[in-house]
Amino acid sequence: MGHPVGSESEAGVRPELPPGQRLQRGWPVTHYGPVPKFRPERWDFRVFGATADGDKHSWNHEEFTALPYATVVGDLHCVTKFSMLGAEWGGVRASTILELAPPAPEATHVMVWAEYGFSSNLRLTDFASDRTIFATHKGGELLTAEHGFPLRLVVPHLYAWKGPKWVRGVEYMTADRRGFWEERGYHNVGDPWREQRYSYQEEPGQGPEL
Repeated sequence: MGHPVGSESEAGVRPELPPGQRLQRGWPVTHYGPVPKFRPERWDFRVFGATADGDKHSWNHEEFTALPYATVVGDLHCVTKFSMLGAEWGGVRASTILELAPPAPEATHVMVWAEYGFSSNLRLTDFASDRTIFATHKGGELLTAEHGFPLRLVVPHLYAWKGPKWVRGVEYMTADRRGFWEERGYHNVGDPWREQRYSYQEEPGQGPEL
């Protein structure tokens, strides 16, 4: 299934970079479109779609920030070929959201929705990883607006576009559906260790038809 999830081996030795990547010391700003204005009184986080109870779930900003806080050390591999290694992300684990608002047994994928209708699809197994986190902090400091404040998803074992900035909710799905970049030629899975950058590299069963 590709390289093991995580930024270090069991022996504590950091592995090589994924193929085609270069080490990045800083953290470049990369995104499509404008930076949204954050209005805390209007912000909420929603979970909907194929939920176990059939209901929608939502948290306002105060409620979301009161959820259990966790930290994850994980790399960030951008499809533009830079990698930032060993960053500490703080926020709410995706697994916590799955516990609070469980998906239906038939759910197989999620669509992560962000501001301006941006979206990214993930296999439920990738979303459920204990290293997948809705980050509010990096290195103990609040994210800046350019880097996704108030909330961005970080999925260390996939390319960074799979973790959108400015996240507003999660849709549980019983069948896969391509997100924004996946509809525009990016690989449906996005494993950097397999260098799954573009949709033309997909093998049968790796994504819905374009």
